[in-house]
Amino acid sequence: MKITVGIPAYNEEKNIASIIIKLRKITDDIIVCDDGSNDLTAEIATKLGANVIKHPKNLGYGAAIMSIFNKAKEYNNDALVTFDADGQHDVNDISGVVDPILDNKADIVIGSRFLKNSKEIPEYRKFGIKLITKVTNLSLKESLTDSQSGFRAYSKKVLEKLNLTDKGMGVSTEILIKSNNYGFSIGEVPIGISYDGDTSSENAVSHGASVLFSTIKYTSIEHPIRFYGIPSVIFLILGGVLTYFAVQYYVEIGRLSTNLTLIGAGTILIGIILLITAILLYSLVSVVREGKN
Repeated sequence: MKITVGIPAYNEEKNIASIIIKLRKITDDIIVCDDGSNDLTAEIATKLGANVIKHPKNLGYGAAIMSIFNKAKEYNNDALVTFDADGQHDVNDISGVVDPILDNKADIVIGSRFLKNSKEIPEYRKFGIKLITKVTNLSLKESLTDSQSGFRAYSKKVLEKLNLTDKGMGVSTEILIKSNNYGFSIGEVPIGISYDGDTSSENAVSHGASVLFSTIKYTSIEHPIRFYGIPSVIFLILGGVLTYFAVQYYVEIGRLSTNLTLIGAGTILIGIILLITAILLYSLVSVVREGKN
């Protein structure tokens, strides 16, 4: 078994040394992408023998993952494992994440924080992760429990096929949706998690909002009719009902109900906009896909 471990890192000088030392017991092929840190992350990783990619400035988690994917191709190993640099993951869980790849049972394996006892996860994180996962599952064949876990294993063919574009936290969703479209199988295995101390370098609200917006973006592109078309029909029906009541009110009372009229017209307008969006986006996506084929 020959694996590469990739670690996206931003200002992780307090954790990176202990993580690399533990990983060296598993593999010598360790890639650290220092995403514009202003501390000693890159220097420490280099001294400990990791292959360090240093971004000149902070480009985002997705940009770090792209750099790791590109560098990992050069190793031509059996699998790539991405591993967070904040100390929340257990190195001993790597074999469980990698084994399905090596046994040809999956192309991507996610270390899920919800298949084991998830009491360690703060409630606000649970809510955000589960919400984003539910939105992501709309575009996937498999129903996942933790679409945002950064602890994953990828087969060689996934690395060769995927072309990533999202430089932010939305890359986790982008990978899953694009892999699903290529027919790659996605599995999950349980992992342990530790949130001792401050393991996040980004505000939880802005982080969650950014990921949710990216997830909605990719989901809406993949399923425009479902994402925009169904709500448009609901709004049109609701608008039609409100308009009917507004007309009935006018017939019986002899004057317009301003509230009913405005709400009915506004609801119909929203429905029309959503319907046009669904049709245009579906047509555009279809043309792009036919061009690729």
